[in-house]
Amino acid sequence: MQGFWASCLSRFEKELPAQQFNTWIRPLKLDASAAPSGELRLLAPNRFVLQWVKERFVPRIETMGAEFFSSPIRVSLTLETADAPEPIKTSAPAIRAARTPAPRSPHAERSSLIPEFSFDGFVAGKANQLARAAALQVAEHPGTSYNPLFIYGGVGLGKTHLIHAVGNLVLAQHPSARVRYLHAAQYISDVIRAYQQKSFDEFKRYYHSLDLLLIDDIQFFTGKDRTQEEFFYAFNALIEAHKQLIITCDTYPKDLAGM
Repeated sequence: MQGFWASCLSRFEKELPAQQFNTWIRPLKLDASAAPSGELRLLAPNRFVLQWVKERFVPRIETMGAEFFSSPIRVSLTLETADAPEPIKTSAPAIRAARTPAPRSPHAERSSLIPEFSFDGFVAGKANQLARAAALQVAEHPGTSYNPLFIYGGVGLGKTHLIHAVGNLVLAQHPSARVRYLHAAQYISDVIRAYQQKSFDEFKRYYHSLDLLLIDDIQFFTGKDRTQEEFFYAFNALIEAHKQLIITCDTYPKDLAGM
């Protein structure tokens, strides 16, 4: 895995602004302990980096792995500190001696939302106040206005924070809502997996049944014809059912080739 991780570092350094790369990717370390075949184990310096990388970058690493090895890989993240060595991906609940937060609903657990991202914690300014107002309107009345909601903006303007805030508020008001946040790279990986496993019926059932779908950085769909096709089907299914769709992008819609 050492050669693959070196390749990942090189690609991330080219794809990301220097500040993002140095903040989130460079601190990660390759776990030198033995790992099962097809698994990349990474060490994160703290829980915030671990959670952020899991939500934001693991799908991209999995996509890189599928390209590098010509087969799917699994990525696990573990805290580098000794106080909590458990991997982030686990089938059993972690046992903690410290204070345990209030349990979240099963729907919230499956949403992949970062619970700390809220409207109250969002730093609003002239560059994003309109986006915040539209997002708040959507969160309070999903599926009725601004549907789909397209949030465009450069790096650091709070697009990811904003759509997590929408998802968290919707779940707070409607705990049984089916909400899912994911980075565009994860959606691409899901399409690839459905193609390899011939499970597109299951793929469609899942995505078409959501009440709120939040996709970050949709510019990654550029040049991905099959992904664009499946997203088109999901887009139509959700809009026709009056379900909410929110997508973010760092480029103008007109510059999204093929979409």
